[in-house]
Amino acid sequence: MTDLRITRVFDAPRHLVYRAFTDPDQLAAWFGPPGWSVPRDTIELDPRPGGAERFTMVNDDDPTMMSPVNAIFVDVIENELIVGEEQYEGVTMRMRLEFHDEPGGRTRLELTQGPYTPEFLDGATEGWGGSFKKLDVLLTA
Repeated sequence: MTDLRITRVFDAPRHLVYRAFTDPDQLAAWFGPPGWSVPRDTIELDPRPGGAERFTMVNDDDPTMMSPVNAIFVDVIENELIVGEEQYEGVTMRMRLEFHDEPGGRTRLELTQGPYTPEFLDGATEGWGGSFKKLDVLLTA
């Protein structure tokens, strides 16, 4: 078991990148790898310690293929930090998002998520990469 670690710089100020993770309308617009979407009516976000994060990713070609997320926010500092946990097959999956200012009004996001088995690590890395490409488009719109 290992953690996924991704560092990504976005061409947008920190508060806008943070809001993309905490605003249901924005999350619906970008989350999910290519071929997957998150219907707005499945999203429940209460970004505070103890608050819920629930939504369902749906396969665009086969809507019967779904991937639900049912997490609890553990730590939230507006525009700086989001930490959440989700139980998955008897394992506590933890996600930590750190938002940092970069020169030129950009934002460095540091994502840590896991633990993953080696066979799921590549898929998770690829999924986040595809999602972040959609987030780039949203942030520059």
